Amino acid sequence: MPQLEATQWDIERADRLKALPPYLFVEIDKAKRRLREQGKDVIDLGVGDPDLPTPPHIIRALQQAAEDPANHRYSFTEGLRPLRQAIAAWYERRFGVTLDPDTEVLPLLGSKEGIANLPLALVNPGDAVLVPDPCYPPYRSGTIFAGAEVIPMPLLAENQFLPDLGAISQKAARRAKLMFLNYPNNPTSAVATDKLFQEAIELAQAYQIVIAHDAAYTEIAYDGFRPMSFLQVSGAKDVGVEFHSVSKTYNMTGWRAGWVCGNAKVIAALCQLKTNIDSGIFQPVQLAAIEALQGDQSVLQQTVATYQQRRDLLVDALAAAGWAVPKPQASLYIWAPVPGAAPSIDWARKMLERTQVVMTPGRGFGDHGEGFVRFSLTVPTERLREAVDRIAKAL
Repeated sequence: MPQLEATQWDIERADRLKALPPYLFVEIDKAKRRLREQGKDVIDLGVGDPDLPTPPHIIRALQQAAEDPANHRYSFTEGLRPLRQAIAAWYERRFGVTLDPDTEVLPLLGSKEGIANLPLALVNPGDAVLVPDPCYPPYRSGTIFAGAEVIPMPLLAENQFLPDLGAISQKAARRAKLMFLNYPNNPTSAVATDKLFQEAIELAQAYQIVIAHDAAYTEIAYDGFRPMSFLQVSGAKDVGVEFHSVSKTYNMTGWRAGWVCGNAKVIAALCQLKTNIDSGIFQPVQLAAIEALQGDQSVLQQTVATYQQRRDLLVDALAAAGWAVPKPQASLYIWAPVPGAAPSIDWARKMLERTQVVMTPGRGFGDHGEGFVRFSLTVPTERLREAVDRIAKAL
């Protein structure tokens, strides 16, 4: 067999990877690394990864379960029934939503995994998916991996960052098989109205579109506000599902435990796909997730109080420096309009060089994210105070 010289063979990436939008954060990441190599004190407000620890009683549940050899084997894709029951009971307590744990709940390796895989389970090449813009990137990338077309739904400030469902053309609605929604929203921090969900359900029923609502931030809300579940609205289970997670609620991002719940046929399709891809969540993590959902909930109040303090610190300090930024009702993020007319990536890069503070350019979340930057509240309060002092001086 003829041998090829190593230099003659260039391993090429699949077309589905080439189809992904350009990664606009590359320059920011390079600048961040360069500053750190120079010994600069970089404060990263770009990543939404909670700095608060997982509660001790959840860690103890993991430790005890990990010591039992019976928990070291493969898990089932559909997850432990006690976990599905705990999820259903949590939804009943929190939202008044009744779920069948055997057919309407599916544990996931974090909600991101399920979101990215859902188009593979429901959408064929050439179909279309309605995706908010700006958005959490897996809505878009999962659609591209499935060979479907992304039809953007602009989220504009003048519409409180809610999609204008009436602006979706009949042609687009007929082609769409799936619609992603996300409230409280990442990156805009907007919250949904009952009216939005009702209109989405009516559109889905008229055109046979599955709705996938990402509700990962419902428990991170301020000033007594309680975000609603999509599944609380009449008819929601007939047309869609909701994704949730223990990640942000219980400071368990690295544990990778989430779920999808709602329409049984959608759940079954995603479960069939996952059976061919993964072997479920490590069983001790499932048992720890049960403890999170059923155990002491007071830690959540402490977590929310901490984030609210940070929200107020950041927004008030920016306002004092002349940068007016709305206070969000929920989520871990501040969505701030860029002062002046500079492109968001240029502004973020300039501020990183001047202040050594990382913020995420809105353009990285989609075309309609241009004109904004996103701050995350997931750094210790003293570091956040230092960051806003630097930003205020630069402004």
